[in-house]
Amino acid sequence: MKNHTKTNITLGIDIGGTNTAFGYVDKKGNLITSSTIPTNPADPANKFFKRLISESELLLSKIENNYNLIGVGIGAPNANYFKGTVERPPNLKWGTTNVLEIIKKHFSLPVVITNDANAVAIGEFLYGAAKGMKNFVIVTLGTGVGSGIFVNGELYYGKDGFAGELGHTIYDPDGRVCGCGRKGCLETYVSAAGIKKTAYELLSNSTEKSELTEYKYEDLTPKIICEAAYRKDKVALKTFDFTSKILGIKLADLVAITNPEAIILFGGLTSAGDILFKATEKYMNMYLLNILKNKVKLLPSGLTGGASAIVGAGALIWTELEKLKKVSV
Repeated sequence: MKNHTKTNITLGIDIGGTNTAFGYVDKKGNLITSSTIPTNPADPANKFFKRLISESELLLSKIENNYNLIGVGIGAPNANYFKGTVERPPNLKWGTTNVLEIIKKHFSLPVVITNDANAVAIGEFLYGAAKGMKNFVIVTLGTGVGSGIFVNGELYYGKDGFAGELGHTIYDPDGRVCGCGRKGCLETYVSAAGIKKTAYELLSNSTEKSELTEYKYEDLTPKIICEAAYRKDKVALKTFDFTSKILGIKLADLVAITNPEAIILFGGLTSAGDILFKATEKYMNMYLLNILKNKVKLLPSGLTGGASAIVGAGALIWTELEKLKKVSV
């Protein structure tokens, strides 16, 4: 009788400002199973992680006869790769939390954490749109805005592990108030909340008919705005044009600094497709340094499925395990 050999998997966790997705990933980037929980951003970190660990263990119990967990990878806002901490994330009321200490109380396994955008960048590098590239940037457009930067085939962390905070570069010093405490951050314009606010402001100052007037502010979502734009709603189209212009300007700055082969857009707002991509690319090239115009590809994520951020977090720990020589990947 043959011995049953279990397949090694990692737990990938993507902590977002609204929801947290988690699941189990094999070394080829296949997502075995996954789930989500509300992050409940007002909750303290310990309460959140108690829920997360309980739900992840429940999910593992359903597959553990065939799989062997060997590591945990976490993508989170304001995560410090070197310290294992999450430090004053703007969309969460956590303060500074040592996530590795919390996780290692429950899992006697290698654990690594980094900025959520960095985790996605590693996933794109191993399994997605950046396979074969050495210099690229991933930009995440969701509850917040972040970026992960690859230079010469390696993720760039910077001195303190916080490189890539594109969402907290300033677009307008006198602009919208950001969760980080400053004004005019890119995140306040091109995040889910930012595009919603833009639509509301345009509605308030417009006499044009728009189906968006049917919604209360609290019920308006990026998906609704996107669907209206595809139906040629003028206010929705202006909302995306305004958003794309701001994003394009900041991506032009990013290209001037990093000179990447490609910029890959990832996250909920990218579901707008060409309405976002074509206008953003147009504005990016409009504001680019002449020697860089039309040399940078603007691409959608190559990580398929709604749980692709989990695969990125799983890829993070697979990469770390290879560095540690714990397993052959």
